[in-house]
Amino acid sequence: MAGNSFGTLFRITTFGESHGEALGVVIDGCPSSILIDINKIQNELARRKPGQSVITTDRKEEEEIEILSGIFEQKTTGAPITIIVRNKDQRSADYNTIKNIYRPSHADYTYQQKYGIRDHRGSGRASARETVARVIAGAIAKQLLSTYGISIQAYVTQVSTIKVNKPYTELDLSETENSIVRCPDSTAATQMIALINKIKVEGDSVGGVITCVIKGAPVGLGEPVFDKLHADLGKAVLSINACKGFEIGSGFEGASQKGSDQNDTFVSSEGKIKTITNYSGGIQGGLSNGADIYFNCAIKPVSTISKKQDSITTNNEPITLEAAGRHDPCVLPRAVPIVEAMTAIIMIDFLLRNEVYRTRGTSSTSGFYQHHFGN
Repeated sequence: MAGNSFGTLFRITTFGESHGEALGVVIDGCPSSILIDINKIQNELARRKPGQSVITTDRKEEEEIEILSGIFEQKTTGAPITIIVRNKDQRSADYNTIKNIYRPSHADYTYQQKYGIRDHRGSGRASARETVARVIAGAIAKQLLSTYGISIQAYVTQVSTIKVNKPYTELDLSETENSIVRCPDSTAATQMIALINKIKVEGDSVGGVITCVIKGAPVGLGEPVFDKLHADLGKAVLSINACKGFEIGSGFEGASQKGSDQNDTFVSSEGKIKTITNYSGGIQGGLSNGADIYFNCAIKPVSTISKKQDSITTNNEPITLEAAGRHDPCVLPRAVPIVEAMTAIIMIDFLLRNEVYRTRGTSSTSGFYQHHFGN
């Protein structure tokens, strides 16, 4: 199976299955001598873990990490960092009834056709539980980014038809974690929670939209052709389970407007070049322009529901499916830290790639080692 690695200089490889012994990540290219706060990794996993509120799945996993390599006395050594989380509450027997059934909108059929075998217990590598490994890597990337003053904040802006009708600039994003649905708008959050509880009782699921804001990014991250910053952000976010759409800046709404309405006018303010508006979402020509970077991603409803659904068996026989197991009626609250993690991985990767230009004397962005060690 290919496609388990991601990134260029800050490169991650994830491994493990939903109902296997453990999941984990190998991080290659992390600079040495960087102080790592283990508690911050655990906190990120706590935001992603199942069973954290009444609107998430009932599966209980404490997500305790085990560091196997690459960190010594709380500092990175420059060697590959390997971290695992052991599965403890699998209940694989819940999946025995669907062993020979193709679940609607799942990876069951495509996986079986491609590989000739599949792990029916929670979907194996196709399970969203694989994102545990991404969140671990993202937590480390976030700590590196914070030394540059770069922050990443994602939050829920839509559940089904309930929307937050304010731009991020009019919200207090620090309120995000005070809501179990991770929405900083208290009025919308209350409506979202009520809807999710109703859907859970019905045995169904709903999707929605997550918005992510990156603050503090310097000018010049990205490459202008195939490695545009927004293109790599799109790939990173679209690789997340259940993500079906990505738009940056004005996105699809901007397609219906005129250039004179969309163009971000440059001005000089306090000796710095800025733009009056930010319809570009902080990226122009594939490169960051110093403004806030913001994007939306669409998350589809969770495929596994307890409502009866028509499907087919592996022997091509029609069947009515009633799925067992423990599943989220809405995955958006738990997807917020995953979106942040993939975003952080992209951002630190491009910062380190700019370090290559600095060593050749062609980049105005201060390099990583110069930033940390002054040489």
